[in-house]
Amino acid sequence: MDSPSPPLKIYTGADPFGAALKEAVVKHLQSLPGLEIVDLGTDPKYYAVASAVGRHVSSAPDSTRGLLVCGTGAGMSMFANKHPKVYATTCLTPSDAINTRSINSCNVLALSGLATSPSDAIDIISAWLSTPFKAPCPASEKKPWDEGIERFLDEAPNEMAKIGNEVESNCAICCLRKGMEFEKVEIMPGGEMRIVRESPTSAYVRFKAGSVEPAHHHTFGHDLVVIKGKKKVWNLTKKESYDLTDGDFLFTPADDVHRVKYFTDTEFFIRWDGHWDIFLDEDLEKAREEIDREIGKE
Repeated sequence: MDSPSPPLKIYTGADPFGAALKEAVVKHLQSLPGLEIVDLGTDPKYYAVASAVGRHVSSAPDSTRGLLVCGTGAGMSMFANKHPKVYATTCLTPSDAINTRSINSCNVLALSGLATSPSDAIDIISAWLSTPFKAPCPASEKKPWDEGIERFLDEAPNEMAKIGNEVESNCAICCLRKGMEFEKVEIMPGGEMRIVRESPTSAYVRFKAGSVEPAHHHTFGHDLVVIKGKKKVWNLTKKESYDLTDGDFLFTPADDVHRVKYFTDTEFFIRWDGHWDIFLDEDLEKAREEIDREIGKE
């Protein structure tokens, strides 16, 4: 017997202009089966709550969505879209929602708290939730897409995800990375590494967005510098956490138990004394549960 599918997680947020509409639609969404609603609340800094929702969706774009409400919906969609693999769209009608789901694979819906009534918002959300990517839509005259457009839509998500990441770097470490053959880190799904030098050892490591390192420790301390990407490290021994992005440095002492979450595709350079070892202190499922709990507090 197949286990039930996990619920679709939807992160929500609003500014004061969208607060009333957000409360109404959250109440509606909470009444629907198969959804888990995580409300990040209301913040006058609309760009901050939009970015927070975008960050959550970016970290797990296949299993999460976002719903944002501000005065027009436009400002919030702008800042949610700054995160990789987030496709936020402002929708004023159900047809807008159907089109953007079919064509853009929209995973963050932005609504206007000033121009949209609660009943209209529910209709827009229903259309957004029920329309799969590449479905017939008003733009296709409600007919299936022809073969050429279907092929284009199949290829578009991978190409869209690369936009914004094409900047060439003259960094010596980045140049070293070019042409490298990486080996998978079997106990850390989504991770790959290449040993550059042995004892003292250095390596170039990369993890895919959404990857998790369960709590673990090493017999050596290690230094790392983030080349590109975004990750968060929880040092469970010291009860501290660190948000790391491009250029950030972190030293983790020997035997400190730590857990990691990657919010975007991330690459970093790491150095330690001795030979590589790793000891897991929890399994992957437990790590994901704890990380979701910690992020939910933020």
